[in-house]
Amino acid sequence: GYTYIGMDHFAKPDDELTIAMENGTLYRNFQGYSTHAGINLFALGITSIAMLSDTYMQNVKTLKEYYDLIDQDKLPIYRGIILTQDDIIRRDVITNLMCNFRLKKDRVEKKFNINFDSYFREALDNLVSLQEDGLVELEDEQISVTNAGRLLIRNIAMKFDFHLMKKEKDKPQFSRTV
Repeated sequence: GYTYIGMDHFAKPDDELTIAMENGTLYRNFQGYSTHAGINLFALGITSIAMLSDTYMQNVKTLKEYYDLIDQDKLPIYRGIILTQDDIIRRDVITNLMCNFRLKKDRVEKKFNINFDSYFREALDNLVSLQEDGLVELEDEQISVTNAGRLLIRNIAMKFDFHLMKKEKDKPQFSRTV
């Protein structure tokens, strides 16, 4: 048999990803699940994406552009973004939910010196309907994803994505993922 580790990913029970999930050390970045949290990812080749601390950068789109910039001793970066403190907090919350299917509020409060319930009031309000559907359990100390909710973890995590929620306010729930 296989263990569901989230977002359409399965692993054998003795796989390092399953073990990391059970130990609470599973990590996810834009490339997928990993056992290595918080490492820098360097971009090599066209359209590749780098993640360095609080920045994301994408390389140029064509081989010609890429080689021309390399030949000029320039980084072949097409675009990039520097994360705000809010982006960093939200990335941490979303990553924890997607990897552990539970989020301990006090860990986030201590790490970022915030009051979780106040900071994420809108997200928590948006999770109430998902709790009513049996997908999450909202408790004073933590948020837990139910077994049914694991299959829709992306939809649950989206509630904490400020940029996405701003764009999605007028669209039907789950319109982008289901």
